[in-house]
Amino acid sequence: MPTLFPIRPLTPEPELHAANLPDPVGPLAAPSHLKLEQYLPGDVLGGAATAPRLSWEIATAPAGWKATSAELEVTRTDAAGTPLATPEVLPLATADGILAAWPAQPLTSRERVVLRVRVSGSAADDQRETSPTLTSPWSSPVVYEVGLLEPSDWQALPVGPAWPENPLADRRPPRVRREFTLSGPVVAARAYVSAHGLIRAEIDGQRVGADELVPGWTVYGSRIVARTYDVTELLTSRGDGSGSHAVGAQLADGWYRGHIGFDGGYRNLYGDDVAALIQLEVTLADGTRQVIATDSSWKAGVGEILFTDLYDGEKADARLATPGWSAPGFEESGWWPIAVGASDAERLVMPSDAPVRATEVLRPVEVTVMERRTADLNGKVIEISPERLLVDFGQNISGRVRMQVSGAAGQSVTIRHAEVLDGGELGMRTLREAEATDVYTLRGDGLEEWEPAFAIHGFRYVDVTGWPGRADEAKAAIENGALVAVVLHTQMERLGAFAASDERVTRLHENSRWSMRDNFVSIPTDCPQRDERLGWTGDIQAFAPTAAFHYSCTGLLSSWLTDLAVEQKAHGTVPWYVPVIPGGFWTPPTPAAVWGDAATVVPWELYRATADTGLLRQQYDSAKGWVDLVDSLAGEDHVWDCSMQLGDWLDPSAPPEAPMQAMTDPHLVATAFFAHSARIVSQWAQVLDKPQEAAHYGQLADAIGEGFRARYTDGVGHLSSDTQTAYALTIAFDLAGDEERRAVAGKRLAELVEASGGNVATGFAGTPALTAALSATGHAEQAYRLLMETSCPSWLYAVTMDATTTWERWDSMLPDGSINPGGMTSFNHYALGAVAAWLEQVVGGLTPAEPGYRVIEVAPQPGGGLSWAESVHRTPFGWAASSWRTDDDGTLSLDVVVPVGATARVSLPGGKSVRLGHGRHHLSA
Repeated sequence: MPTLFPIRPLTPEPELHAANLPDPVGPLAAPSHLKLEQYLPGDVLGGAATAPRLSWEIATAPAGWKATSAELEVTRTDAAGTPLATPEVLPLATADGILAAWPAQPLTSRERVVLRVRVSGSAADDQRETSPTLTSPWSSPVVYEVGLLEPSDWQALPVGPAWPENPLADRRPPRVRREFTLSGPVVAARAYVSAHGLIRAEIDGQRVGADELVPGWTVYGSRIVARTYDVTELLTSRGDGSGSHAVGAQLADGWYRGHIGFDGGYRNLYGDDVAALIQLEVTLADGTRQVIATDSSWKAGVGEILFTDLYDGEKADARLATPGWSAPGFEESGWWPIAVGASDAERLVMPSDAPVRATEVLRPVEVTVMERRTADLNGKVIEISPERLLVDFGQNISGRVRMQVSGAAGQSVTIRHAEVLDGGELGMRTLREAEATDVYTLRGDGLEEWEPAFAIHGFRYVDVTGWPGRADEAKAAIENGALVAVVLHTQMERLGAFAASDERVTRLHENSRWSMRDNFVSIPTDCPQRDERLGWTGDIQAFAPTAAFHYSCTGLLSSWLTDLAVEQKAHGTVPWYVPVIPGGFWTPPTPAAVWGDAATVVPWELYRATADTGLLRQQYDSAKGWVDLVDSLAGEDHVWDCSMQLGDWLDPSAPPEAPMQAMTDPHLVATAFFAHSARIVSQWAQVLDKPQEAAHYGQLADAIGEGFRARYTDGVGHLSSDTQTAYALTIAFDLAGDEERRAVAGKRLAELVEASGGNVATGFAGTPALTAALSATGHAEQAYRLLMETSCPSWLYAVTMDATTTWERWDSMLPDGSINPGGMTSFNHYALGAVAAWLEQVVGGLTPAEPGYRVIEVAPQPGGGLSWAESVHRTPFGWAASSWRTDDDGTLSLDVVVPVGATARVSLPGGKSVRLGHGRHHLSA
């Protein structure tokens, strides 16, 4: 079909290409990229682990060199960084740099250590003679400081406004503050911050940290995250810190008591209060510690924010601003007493993930003046007046806009947000009841800068009304950066990149990555724009392998999986989404395949990518509980056919308002996933050295497979549901029974693809397995046919329609440019973007053959008319890459980068196989 819209250039980012990676062969380098647990590399403040595991990379080493031992230097310091004792050097139990166990005594609350690592090892030459031992230099130091781990550590109580009898309308967001005096010079200070709702803290008029949407979303009834900040410089910015100070916090409803959920949504889900939890601990020069905590001595007031909501947007009137409200000496007349809640000490926890941050700023790519034309009775235009400015940022994001504007006091600028245009106007229908509108009223004293503090939107386009001045002036100002889009999501380290000779395929992969960014906002959500934004378990189950390639996301997902286990215990099953909110059809949660299988698939895929056995231990009971529950529901033949199932949700044959009406028998899908999860738990138990349980779940998986074949196959390899999904799952989950029947299934799957004209016919269940099943059974040609098709339904159809993220439906936008009429239509869902894993692993040719990429499988399958492709990934050992190119004579050239500590198993066309150690390697076939 013709391309209706141009292919947008990718948003500029640091290049990740195989050619840019350094050669891992060289002098033995000091360990680098030092990480504690699954935090971001570098210093950690407010850690949750008392015995943090350590990871590192060796960027270069002589050819053949392998680490045989490693040491950790531990220097204990006070909060200001002054050493308390002589550094201690301890041997580490493992030397490979992947989550080495803590060798010292467990740490306690507030303990601070400075850590360095060095490794030793040797190389073996071709005669297997060992070379002299080489010892690396020490790594650069990394600080790890423990947060508040015990309930007894907490003095802070939740404090919020005790409103007068007639509370302010529209749930106006309150502020709280307190002044205090420090009796001596400050040497160190920490602020431990959380809230019922959302919080942005300030000290002496300066913002504390740069985190957004603190404390994030957890199952608040069980655990509330508190984040830690070094605020020493804020207290000493005007001297040595002694004397008068003030601490304050702006509060908002957030997920705690704000508008949340679809079908009208809910308020006050976790409580009807909004409250700050702040504990400021200041160490003075004489060694004493002063604690300033939220209690009855605080006061409450309001500022310029009139209303704020995660879905609906934020309204602020700058004329109501109260400068200095968080600085000492502020006049508190008109402020209210505080309402003090019961202690949250038992459920306050330190984070295992990074915070939400502003990660990128995008300038407009196009600004259009939308005019109103007034005509006389004869149709002659007598007036053309600017009404609105339509701004295209070129990329669908999660975030908000930041403006710099000047104008008269009282003038309001209104900004509405949408993902797509519909007939040249914002396509707001897909937002359902989310208003996604921000309003800023100017104070009128020169250039003003503003962005919402607590709202977040999913958008590419904004409609601006009320911008001061003439339309041409406003257009020029916005084009020059007066209005920018701020990208917000949980801070994650980028790990992967993929590119190919066809820019459409590269864009497809980038759309998958952008949808992950936009939906990893504290939890893994389904979409960032409409009145939903929930942690749907089925979506992340489908996407987990792709997510682990794109970004380092184990911290965020391990936190979310903790809540999954909490909700699973509370409801007796893995819910549809985590955290759980009430919602008609979806409550109470009922057991369902694909969604419930997140309990097994997500931790297992993270383990495959990271070799994190700690995560497996954490989630084992949850995974086992899910499989045991399904086992109790299935029949004697182990076929799960007695529960309501969503099946292959949103397969393209389903009507717009009936996404469950897929072509594949939903109980076939359920039984296939039951077998898959049982097999995962068996392998999981082996890793955790539980041989009896490994045997039990292995036998269960075998029995499910027998029941599956008896019920759903003809004994030869054909399935009762003659669909792409049925065959893809049978192949991917190894349910055919033997190689002969597997080959029959692969052949039939290829025939179905040909019969479809190369169109995808799968939904959330089948899509992640589809192309991989084809290539695994010798039908790469049909897999590439699916990939390169541009008619709907296909992956490239969305790309030709100017998509910059993955759509929820194959036809979220119809070929004429109109929006799908279904009430459930999003342009930013990552599930169908799970094909990116196949691009990375099969087209690019890079996949973990052993957990943590200890052995890397390099086996690209060129095709689809592509002349080159590459996958680049930062494994736990360091950067790896597979980059191939075909010459005019058909010769395949392959460049492979293997990091120190890993090996690669390379398969070339024609059956040639080779094993490679670390370094850069060039091969041809």
